[in-house]
Amino acid sequence: MIELRKADQRGYADHGWLKSYHSFSFADYQDANHMGFGPLRVINEDRVAAGMGFGKHGHRDMEIISYVLDGALAHEDSMGNGSAIKPGDVQRMSAGTGVTHSEFNHSKEGATHFLQIWITPNVLGIKPSYEEKHFGEASKRGKLKLVASPDGREGSVVIHQDAYLYAGLFDGTEQGSLSIANGRRCYVHVAQGGATVNGQLLSAGDAAKLTGVNNVQIEKGANAEVLVFDLP
Repeated sequence: MIELRKADQRGYADHGWLKSYHSFSFADYQDANHMGFGPLRVINEDRVAAGMGFGKHGHRDMEIISYVLDGALAHEDSMGNGSAIKPGDVQRMSAGTGVTHSEFNHSKEGATHFLQIWITPNVLGIKPSYEEKHFGEASKRGKLKLVASPDGREGSVVIHQDAYLYAGLFDGTEQGSLSIANGRRCYVHVAQGGATVNGQLLSAGDAAKLTGVNNVQIEKGANAEVLVFDLP
């Protein structure tokens, strides 16, 4: 079964310096029909204005992944990490027993466009940790590249959940597929452009929930950047 979640159905918040679309219930946007999908709890599409950002705030017992689409996102946290992630970078922070961090767009012009992803962990109370890795365009062109997993295989960042995140770039005749084991579910989010997912045309911001399927097929891309979550 495939269930579409269209971009214009998402929650939306405009804070002036931050414009954010919420695929699942978040902050003031609450929808009992969209509280998450398995352990996938949050996908926020954020645009942070130049010179602005999220001040220091705390998290605990959550796997937080940042995926930059355009611009740069500066990060500092209570573990002593400090960096600026750009398109192609995947940042993972395991909040565990508790961590504080801040995120800023230090550019003087242009917004930072990124996805903030939360996945509930399968273990609580762990020591907070941080990781970031770069996945160049070539590694994702015309295929689904594993970028996050529970075991770090294929150079992916490590998350504390039986979940796998793939990223791919598709244009024209490029195609990608992923086998899904029996009993698992899949969430496909089109971050940019457009593509056909299992025969359904999706545009930027659209998503598809797939259950009871054994394969995800992505094709007919138009400058598409696609994230695929393989979930328990």
